[in-house]
This record gives sequence, C-alpha cells and structure tokens, in this order.
Amino acid sequence: MKKLVIFDLDGTLLNTIADLAQSTNHALSVLGYPMHEESAYNFMVGNGINKLFERALPEGEKSEENVLRVRKEFVPHYDRHNADKSRPYPGIPELLEQLQLQGLQIAVASNKYQAATQKLIAHYFPKIDFVAIFGQREGVNVKPDPTIVEDILSIAKVDKKDVLYVGDSGVDMQTAINAGVTSCGVTWGFRPRTELEEFNPDYIVTGAKEIIDIIKK
Repeated sequence: MKKLVIFDLDGTLLNTIADLAQSTNHALSVLGYPMHEESAYNFMVGNGINKLFERALPEGEKSEENVLRVRKEFVPHYDRHNADKSRPYPGIPELLEQLQLQGLQIAVASNKYQAATQKLIAHYFPKIDFVAIFGQREGVNVKPDPTIVEDILSIAKVDKKDVLYVGDSGVDMQTAINAGVTSCGVTWGFRPRTELEEFNPDYIVTGAKEIIDIIKK
C-alpha cells in the first residue's frame, strides 16, 4: 500500500496546453516572432518555461536574451489567463478526493514556475489538502533532477518504497527513476505512450481509476 502519491501537473492533473499556447503565442507576437499551432506545444512543454520559449523561438533566435524577452511578455499574460481553458482531466478530481479519503498524502511536482503551480492547484482543487505543492523554484534544478521529489519526501516523511510518482512524459518517468520511486505513466497527457515506454515505467495507465488499484500494491 502506497502512502504518498506525487503528481505532475501539466498533462497529468490538468490539460493546460491551450492556455500555455495562447500566452506563448502572445509573447512571440509582441516581439515579432512567428506563432505556432496549439498542437505543436505538446512537444515544447515539460522542461520548464525557459526551455519552452527556447523551443518556440525560430532557429537563429534561441539566445538567452531572447528567452528572457519572451518570458517578460509571457508571465503577466499567463498569470491573467492560465485558467481560461485549462481543465482537470476526466476522473482526476474524483481520484484526488478518493486518495484523500483513504488517508494518503498527495503532492505536486511540476516544472511550471512556482506561482502558477500554486495558483492552478488552489483554483481547480481547493478541497484537496496537498502535503506539498512544488513547481520550478529559483536555484532548484528542474525535473528530471530528483531534487523536487526528495524535497517532497522530506516533508511527507515516507520511505521511497511507499511512493508512487504519476506523470505523462519521459521527463516524469526519468524523474521517478532518478528519485528511486515507483513510476506510473498516464496516456491522456501531452506525450505519446511510446515516449513513456522508452523509460520502462513500473506502470502505464489509461484512466484515473486505475491508479487506485496501483496504490494498493
């Protein structure tokens, strides 16, 4: 029986791609760069917003200076619009409530910047008492570095064998492996199942209800 379930945010708990695409395209447009189709952003997100901007910028324009220029336009726009179209995936609110009723600890480990991570969790899951909500924090390496998981474990005070890490991307599976915890890939997120399979996760699920069965093992 697991005691702690750690969830990725974007592509796992929430479908945020439309709002991320909208705000990135806004920033690119303001700076005179070409915009992208929403579907293209599925493969740009996952490694933090600076990497998102680097991927979104045209070839020859991917300098640190330009990344920071895009960030300056993106953040205020996203802070205003990050809940316009984002929604929980089917079954996720019910899953979180069930885990809480069963007495499990629940945490979030995201590469989204900290302020937006906290805002979205508070907005969409106000009744869930998360033991930790960590996004990208200044001075802390992003996933797949295991620091974010280790920081959650230090708060939850559970053994690694009692932890399930749930995410939708290869970055998430690699994070779980690096942290030495049980990995669970979800197929409803931004990345294809084949990307998850490359990392041989302990589990791959196609629906939120399946996670209940896994935590009993």
